[in-house]
Amino acid sequence: MLVIPSRPDLRAMPVVTERLFLVPLDPSDASELWLAVESSREHLGAYLPWVAFHAEESSSARFAEASAIDWDQGRAMRFAIRQRAGRSFVGVIGIEALVHMHRSGEIGYWLRKDATGRGFMTEAVLACIDLAFRHVGIHRLRIAAATDNHPSLAVIQRARFRFEGIGRSAEWCAGRWLDHAQFALLSTDPR
Repeated sequence: MLVIPSRPDLRAMPVVTERLFLVPLDPSDASELWLAVESSREHLGAYLPWVAFHAEESSSARFAEASAIDWDQGRAMRFAIRQRAGRSFVGVIGIEALVHMHRSGEIGYWLRKDATGRGFMTEAVLACIDLAFRHVGIHRLRIAAATDNHPSLAVIQRARFRFEGIGRSAEWCAGRWLDHAQFALLSTDPR
């Protein structure tokens, strides 16, 4: 059985890393979420098919509301990634597709273009792994990235996920099929 911490508790006492706060995403984040997507649309749209459908500010409000509901119903835990210095919103990371029976989930993430290349995502992924294994009770975490998305693959490698295979034509995005390199990490794997 998974133990999902409450959103209000984690909003009051977020996950803290050296440079980041991970705060449960909720409707109060909608306008910053919209600005982050809008400012990085071309960058994000190359690998994230949802960007094309995130066409107006109300899209962010709906996503933020759905994120809160998904958290409260135990389906997913999505965080706003904020820098500790200034608390600026830099992206989203989530433990998606929670399956309580199998104690499993899948990590998904993105960063604003101007926040990339600084190690923020590696820091956020490592914090989510720790939370998932030590506090939520997850046994297996999955993660995938397009085979040509080298920055994302580097994050996955630094987090020590184990390669499990290639999902051919796993996703239709930006007018092309993306093959996904698929990885997993178990709570029992050395870290």
